[in-house]
Parts: sequence; structure tokens; C-alpha cells
Amino acid sequence: MNLPFNQDYVLDFLEEILNTPSPTGYTHHIMERIEAEARSLGFEFERTQKGCGIISVPGNDPSRTIGFTAHVDTLGAMVRSINARGTLRITPVGGYMMNAIENEYCTIHTRDGRIYSGTILTTHPSVHVYSDARDFKRDEANMEIRIDELVHTKEDVMNLGIRTGDFVSFDPRAVIFDNGYVKSRHLDDKASVAALFGILESIHRDRWTPAYNLKLIITNYEEIGHGGSYIPAEIDELIAVDMGAMGDDLACTELDVSICAKDSSGPYDYGMTSKFIRLAEREQIQHVVDIYPYYGSDASAALRGGNNIKAALIGPGVHASHGMERTHIQAVMNTAKLLAAYVTDTE
Repeated sequence: MNLPFNQDYVLDFLEEILNTPSPTGYTHHIMERIEAEARSLGFEFERTQKGCGIISVPGNDPSRTIGFTAHVDTLGAMVRSINARGTLRITPVGGYMMNAIENEYCTIHTRDGRIYSGTILTTHPSVHVYSDARDFKRDEANMEIRIDELVHTKEDVMNLGIRTGDFVSFDPRAVIFDNGYVKSRHLDDKASVAALFGILESIHRDRWTPAYNLKLIITNYEEIGHGGSYIPAEIDELIAVDMGAMGDDLACTELDVSICAKDSSGPYDYGMTSKFIRLAEREQIQHVVDIYPYYGSDASAALRGGNNIKAALIGPGVHASHGMERTHIQAVMNTAKLLAAYVTDTE
């Protein structure tokens, strides 16, 4: 099998969605873009009640349906309260270290559609002023947003229309290098979404057909644990496409497609995982098999939701997950190639 993939398309789409704010709970804008792109490629698109997107791809044999999930929701924050001196206290959306967002530029999204720029700082932000600035504990109570507006009081902030419960997105700072590296926040999991759209673009352009029906589920609540809890009833096998982690005793690199044998929810399906390994070896796709003890996926959520499915997890290797992340286009394309091999294989 030698299916063609358009790497430039994948990179362009990845850059676009990386630069579209989508913290969990505030994903309507990016889902509109996902829908428009899917329809432009000629595929059916529908929304679930909680806003996730489902893209349908007919296969040669409609007796089985394979599901892919990838999530467009990202880490972010919400306004917890407005401080008397005109700064914002935040509450995190998703699980990350507070020091991972210190000094980051951000955007406040009001409920009436206004946006404001800010910077996330500790409440002791300068070594020239605070003797404990270096050791000051980076936790929620000690973090705030400095708004880039003429505000000095709580009333000044409220006059801007900012309220408790407004969403805060982190600037992704996406950079794509000529050598193939991509560094940005939110590669978890927009790199996987781009890989899936690389498959859709290839199907559209070269008119190849999967062996079985496909459902691509673009979820919007993965970062808080229930993104894939609902899936269409006709799905027999579900493949979560999410980033591969890198670090202590893990084999994954930024060039690999990671095949996860087990995460915090337990082992993934033996047959599906073994098939991915076999196909990666057959197609000579650079891959690793790893175990992620502090990780969960949309497939985990689907299994906990009581769905009668088999499930597996693969995805592109990403360094420094939930921080300033980096991957390589080779990992993204290897993910697309392995998924395509899976859905064209009839054994």
C-alpha cells in the first residue's frame, strides 16, 4: 500500500487550527472550521448534543464501522474572580502545571464576544520587588492575569464586560520550521486532528475507499475526561488518535507514531494493538510501543461510558506535553500512514 498524502496540506491545516482558540468548553469557533473543512472535502458532518463533530466516510463493506477520535479542545482557563486591583484570578481548564503557563500571553473571551489581551503572572512577578519571587509557590491562588487595558479597579474591569466564567485561551506561539519541526502549545491534540484531515484530503483527492465505514469523531471535552463518552452505536472498533508521550523509560520520539499498549485506564485491545504493530512493521512505518501510566484518552472515556467496543490508542510523538510542546511532521504523517493502513486492511 502506498497511499499519497499531501504534507503541505497537513501542515497548513495544522497551523490554522493551532491558531484558533479552543479551550475546553469554548470550542464552537473551531468546530465551525472543522465542519467547513470536512464539507469542502465532500464528507457528511453532524454534531452531537454536546457539540462534538462526526464525519462519515463510506467504506467498501458497510457491515463494520471503525471509529477514529481526536480532540480539538485544549488546555485553558476561566476567570474565577476579579481582583480589587484590576487583575483576574483564574481557574484551570484541564490538567497542567501552573509554572507551564507563567508569563504566557493569553486572550480573555467575554460572553458578548469581546476579546482582550493579557499576561499570566504570579502575584509576586518581579525579583526586584519580592524577595521570595524565585521560590514563590506556583499554584492557582498565586496566579493572575494582568489585562492590557487601562484598568486599576474591579469596576474598571467590569466596565470592559469581563465577568466570572469568561474563557481564557493561551497564545499557542506556533512555529513550523523548514526542517519539519513544529513547536506550539496544543499539539495535544491538534497534531492528530491534522493527521486525520490528511487522510480525508487523500481520500477526496485520489478517490480511494476504506475497507469499512469510517466515523471520525472530533471531540471537544477530552481534556476534562468525557470527550469520547458518547460514540455512535454502529462503531465496532474505536481508535483514539492522541499524542504519544516522551520521557522517562519511554521509547517514543518526535519522529514516531506511538502505539500505546496500556495507559491509566488499563490495557488496550490485544488484537487491535497487535494489528497496528504488524502493519507498522509491514509498511516500514517508524513506530514505538509504549505504556503511559498517567494518561487517558477518548477511548478510555468511551469504554467507561459503557460502549460495547474494542479500543486502541495511537498518535504522533510530542515532547513536553501540557507545556511548550514540539513534534515533527514525520510523526504526524507516520500516524496518518498507519491509520490508513489499518482502514484498508481486510485481514
